[in-house]
Amino acid sequence: MNTMLAQIYSLPSLLRDIFDPFDDAVRSTLDDNLCRSVKRLYVTGCGDSHHAALGSELAFEALSGVPVEPMTAMQFARYAAADLPEAGPRGNVVVGISVSGEVSRTVEALKLAQRAKATTIALTATPGSRMAQTAERALLVQAPPFPDPPGTVTPGVRSYTSNLIALYLMAVRLGEARGRLAADEGNHIRDELRRLADAVERTLAVCDGAARSLAEEWADAQEFVFLGAGPNYGTALFSAAKVLEASGDAVVAQDTEEWAHLQYFARAVSTPTFIISAGGRDLSRAVEVAVAAKTIGRSVVAVAPPSASALSAVAARILLLPEGTREMFSPLVAAIPLELFAAYRADVLSEPFFRAFGGGRSIEGGGGISRIRTSAIIAD
Repeated sequence: MNTMLAQIYSLPSLLRDIFDPFDDAVRSTLDDNLCRSVKRLYVTGCGDSHHAALGSELAFEALSGVPVEPMTAMQFARYAAADLPEAGPRGNVVVGISVSGEVSRTVEALKLAQRAKATTIALTATPGSRMAQTAERALLVQAPPFPDPPGTVTPGVRSYTSNLIALYLMAVRLGEARGRLAADEGNHIRDELRRLADAVERTLAVCDGAARSLAEEWADAQEFVFLGAGPNYGTALFSAAKVLEASGDAVVAQDTEEWAHLQYFARAVSTPTFIISAGGRDLSRAVEVAVAAKTIGRSVVAVAPPSASALSAVAARILLLPEGTREMFSPLVAAIPLELFAAYRADVLSEPFFRAFGGGRSIEGGGGISRIRTSAIIAD
């Protein structure tokens, strides 16, 4: 089993281990006064952290009633922070996400948010990091270590899962404190979130063989497309990122609707196209897009629960998600079969993860010439 597969298979136990500590951390960090004062929430980060922010937007808005804007750290820091709308004391709250707490753009986003008189929260696993020191509050989400063998760096899946569950718990806390959720309703949703570990376990059992078969079948594929809408647009972006990190393939992640306006016209006929749906608000359009993709020759894969039978009926292949996960929480489960596909794709091609950092980056210095951690921060 390669190290990425080992991390993927550790996710059910990870979720069970972190749930109570994360819930306690969320409750202590988000006091009643802050929760009741917030009028607009901005959730920002880079890479997987941004994908988690996108995957949490529906949960925040449905459970707390607070308008939420997930943004890349670059978009927030350099463009949005200077013009935040007046919202009164603690009205604007900015959550910056970074496991290391050292990503320059996210540090910058929090600094500029403070300059705009917003309340800042660092969602990080690293106490004492620049981000934890910058933010007004640090929400520490430290998962048990899962060490890679010496000299190995593995595409991250544990941190993405950890960030998602922390964000969902924040949404529940906000909903309770603001009176949108009764106490028993909040606890019922927490129980629902606990059971996501079981859903992940079932997904692994059902999808492992199918994901491996797809990776073997498409050994000669030149590109891949991942589609999702609503919270699963973030899943599409995250899944594309894992394939890119694991095997270096050309990958496009797109909003389901936007595919019909753009990738529909791509020259390559048989491109494997994964359509991710929880069978929720997006389903009717996902089916139409699947029909269009199949008609023009694409190899369509449905990533969906059994209830989305209209989508599965069109697809050539199916990566089956368990029934019963609400759409707002589905990104945590929907990513699993696509993580498996990415891990097996690397095995099939005998590609080292991150292409052994041969594309201009290095492990040291936070990204070599891309300077992820050493980029100049304009707030300084």
